Amino acid sequence: MESGDNSSTAELMSRYLSSELGYGVPKDGWRICLAHEFKEKRKPFQAKDVSLSNIVEHIGLGVRYLKWWYKKTQIEKKAPFIDMFRAIPLRQIYGAPLGGIGGGTITRGWRGEFCRWQLNPGMYHYKTVIANQFTVCLRRGGQTVYQQVLSVERPPTLQGWNWGYCGEYAFYHALYPRAWTVYPLPGQNVTLTCRQVSPVIPHDYQDSSLPVAVFVWDIENKNDYPLEVSIMLTMVNGSGHKDDKSGGHWNEPFHLEKEGESVSGVLLHHCTTVNPYTLCMAAREQSDREISHQTAFSPKGTCGALWSDLITDGRLDSPTGSNPPTQKGEKVAAALAVGCSVPAQGHNDLEFSLAWDMPNITFGSREREHVRRYTRFFGTKADAAPSLSHYALTHYRLWERSIEEWQRPILQDSSLPSWYKSALFNELYFVVDGGTVWTELPEDSDVSGGLRSEDGGLPAQPAIIKEYGRFAYLEGQEYRMYNTYDVHFYASFALIMLWPKLALSLQYDIAGSVVSCDPTERLHLMSGRNSPVKVKNVVPHDIGDPDDEPWQRVNAYLIHDTADWKDLNLKFVLQVYRDFHLTQDTQYLQDMWPICQAVMESEMKFDTDGDGLIENSGYADQTYDGWTATGPSAYCGGLWLASVCVMCKMARLVNNEAAFQRFRDILDRGSAAFDKLLWNGQYYNYDSSGQDLSNSVMSDQCAGQWFLRASGLGDGQFQAFPKEKICSALKSVFDLNVMSFAGGQMGAVNGMRPEGVPDHSSVQSDEVWIGVVYGLAAIMIHEGMLEEGLRTAEGCYRTVWERLGMAFQTPEAYCEKGIYRSLAYMRPLSIWAMQLALDTSPPRDQSPQTTTTPTDQTGVDEERPKKRGCPRTEAVELKNYNI
Repeated sequence: MESGDNSSTAELMSRYLSSELGYGVPKDGWRICLAHEFKEKRKPFQAKDVSLSNIVEHIGLGVRYLKWWYKKTQIEKKAPFIDMFRAIPLRQIYGAPLGGIGGGTITRGWRGEFCRWQLNPGMYHYKTVIANQFTVCLRRGGQTVYQQVLSVERPPTLQGWNWGYCGEYAFYHALYPRAWTVYPLPGQNVTLTCRQVSPVIPHDYQDSSLPVAVFVWDIENKNDYPLEVSIMLTMVNGSGHKDDKSGGHWNEPFHLEKEGESVSGVLLHHCTTVNPYTLCMAAREQSDREISHQTAFSPKGTCGALWSDLITDGRLDSPTGSNPPTQKGEKVAAALAVGCSVPAQGHNDLEFSLAWDMPNITFGSREREHVRRYTRFFGTKADAAPSLSHYALTHYRLWERSIEEWQRPILQDSSLPSWYKSALFNELYFVVDGGTVWTELPEDSDVSGGLRSEDGGLPAQPAIIKEYGRFAYLEGQEYRMYNTYDVHFYASFALIMLWPKLALSLQYDIAGSVVSCDPTERLHLMSGRNSPVKVKNVVPHDIGDPDDEPWQRVNAYLIHDTADWKDLNLKFVLQVYRDFHLTQDTQYLQDMWPICQAVMESEMKFDTDGDGLIENSGYADQTYDGWTATGPSAYCGGLWLASVCVMCKMARLVNNEAAFQRFRDILDRGSAAFDKLLWNGQYYNYDSSGQDLSNSVMSDQCAGQWFLRASGLGDGQFQAFPKEKICSALKSVFDLNVMSFAGGQMGAVNGMRPEGVPDHSSVQSDEVWIGVVYGLAAIMIHEGMLEEGLRTAEGCYRTVWERLGMAFQTPEAYCEKGIYRSLAYMRPLSIWAMQLALDTSPPRDQSPQTTTTPTDQTGVDEERPKKRGCPRTEAVELKNYNI
């Protein structure tokens, strides 16, 4: 990745014509000129992209999937959990989403569009609502001198408005959960900076749940005369969905005063039969601000009356009372304007809030009603929008202070490259925008799976779920399954480090599902065989489809029978101990220990020859569900040994010497078998089948060691892998999967042949999985390979965010050329494992000796510390994340 790389951030800003940098915009983050056009246009992976050999091998799967897809979509009128025929096309437009965790999201594009909606839980609607805009009005001496929609669009509708803002005079900057858009108004000597703030605050379990965002407009007047400035926000009652025209929707103005502060605005009541909600635009009343509104207007035709209303005097007519409910086929919108004076050579600001109140939700089955987390603080009566707005406008500065305190140590660490700081915070968007739901636990719920504490199970209502609620997020916006556990294994670092109570709550839900069963027989599409939906004492693949009834009916995934997958049980055990290690929650460890014993007992059957090492079964029986493994494999075998190792550690902590001795014996025998069957002198072979491609180099071969290091293990008594072999394997991966793939500029390919060409044996072996790459970078950092780890991860960030235009929709995978797969995916949250590795590694010199590396957003070579080499030798103090 050379300094002349056209896909660097310097390229993203190359069309920006102004020298203005905005008001209070930070240095680090993802920055792009509104006039930028991405040169590379990729297509989603579809059936036609499967090689002929793979088509022949999976012809049965194809036929069965087609029959199932037809029944689901055409007969049941439901959305399939994975739609291979209608993949979401790439739209290179998305910016930071609005809102907190679990209350639904509205995503704005980096050009300012309101363009991605997830108000119905887990179900996405991709529609740009063109009437949802900010407009600026400048007045001097009682006359309007400039009025402009702050959008580069030139739509065929709303022709009475002044569209087509010059994109060369604006840029967007994201450092999630905040974003800035800077508009140096051409010819006006005025710069507007819109700061978007969402309440996404680590270790906060109240404000972080709120469905609200704040827009702060900083206005810099560089003229020698004062100006009157108004900003108008227009919003349609709805989301661009067909139900916007279903009739019965209505708007009303409101005013709310409490605790010495007043807010005013417009409520947009969206009265659908299922999951109705209220949108709310509001502003805080102040003596030197003027708030005005238009309760209702039709967002079709020229809409010239609204434009003229604002241009006349910089304010709107502000009628009283509500509008009549809409007729079927009719849409309605509203507008809110806020104005202030800005002195010559001076500054002022204007504030807006946007809230949405959908307190009670049902999923696709409509069987049960769920209550969102924020209702604990704002009630369930669907009348909270004014209070939410009031709270946001009076508390957002406190949110920003907390956000800045959290981000400051990382942003100020000069030993970390700028791209990493952008990636670390901006990839967090998925915690909020992963179809996320955060609900209260109903009083009659029993999460124990029917096996209570006294029988080696769980409490019916574990204290942590009662206090902090239930949390679920999708595998991906296109792969619509909640809490997909083999993928959450990677993504979970973000939760356990930032919202540990949610991470533990999720674990209790999974544990309860472990001990439950669903004997209902169903067809699994890969094998063509019928088998039970859920087998007792195995970890579920997922906790359900939002278009069905999550938590109640698990395992929406039906391609494979995941009861025979080799990784799910192991990933539960590894997460249990890592979570305990980071939180020191002894009650959690005690509750999870019998569940860990149960899943490990189930896993034992996969050690068919009794050598202490499990075997894969000759199909894709793990998270790489399109890549067959046979016999002992580097990935599952490594996870197994790591799990046995942490069982030894947990046995000691719970004073179970018999369990310790049992697992110690398995670890000793299994480690010997692992080395004998898989080690080839440089790295661990993909599997031990002896087939032509069994010696491929898998980028994820050290996943077990990664979790041991993340859990403070991997040395001495609790060591599963020889250090020198891990080091050699990681160097092989770096040399082959990273540097010998795409010129070392695209991260690590999943599978690489020893001769230096990708493994094309499956649809997944020649892909790059961004979340796997971030995990690989983390284990490199743990093992002292800092420069290699950063270089490996950088390739993914540059590719996704700077070349392919996939900001805020990081996919599961891309190939070297042409295609990507599954936009907006959970696994890349694993970048927080890199931060854990950095936190627990020896201190870095923040004014280091340096080596030349790829460029940052300014086009200047960044400085990085020289690598310390492998293996790691120093012990360091652990942070406690249970705050």
